[in-house]
Amino acid sequence: MTDQNTPLVEMKNISISFGGIHAVENASIDLYPGEVVALLGHNGAGKSTLIKILSGAYRRDAGDILINGEPADIRNPRDAKGHGIETIYQTLAVADNVDAAANLYLGRELQTPWGTLDDVAMEANARKVMGRLNPNFKRFKEPVKALSGGQRQSVAIARAILFDARILIMDEPTAALGPQETAQVGDLIKQLKLDGIGIFLISHDIHDVFDLADRVFVMKNGQVVGHARTSDVTKDEVLGMIILGKCPPGAIPGPGAMVAA
Repeated sequence: MTDQNTPLVEMKNISISFGGIHAVENASIDLYPGEVVALLGHNGAGKSTLIKILSGAYRRDAGDILINGEPADIRNPRDAKGHGIETIYQTLAVADNVDAAANLYLGRELQTPWGTLDDVAMEANARKVMGRLNPNFKRFKEPVKALSGGQRQSVAIARAILFDARILIMDEPTAALGPQETAQVGDLIKQLKLDGIGIFLISHDIHDVFDLADRVFVMKNGQVVGHARTSDVTKDEVLGMIILGKCPPGAIPGPGAMVAA
């Protein structure tokens, strides 16, 4: 069982450069079980690059990654998955022409002893995990393209946690969703928190961040400006961190901070 006092993830003093340009410089973030941490910043601030290092898309030049307090060598997405890290991209990467169960087991299909697809077992497992995550989901026989945006998010999240992901990276999970679907995704995230799953949330929507996140880290020019509990700062103060790099009294400054007077 995960120790609640040990971070699920620690990224310490991470740096990476592309062609001599410091995309991320000396950045440190962490995430605890059952917590949502939002990562904010303008385009080019370094947040997506930092998270891609955790997901295995990029290899860091310097710094350390610890998973459950143990050093982790993440060289590629397979290594990340081996550490229980799954990424749910804004595009979702679901297969529109097949149903929920087929999506959950895409590339990892179950087979019967006779070498045929075990559709019964896959659907039963799909119903079990979806029942825990989203009890209102009933459209198991329909292709995913017929589902709403919120239901498609349910399928993408269920696919991640079916294979024991403990750390989810969610990239703009409510982008292009209406109010009702946004609320549905919010309910999914709250359920994941109850299950002890940690979530890194990348979002440009400050309202989403304050509705869903426990803490926020702000990046600017490849560095961490600071971090704070959302209960300790206002939306305007977070905007000041994003735009000006100005760290308010309720936040803990990082290397890229301009400390407020």
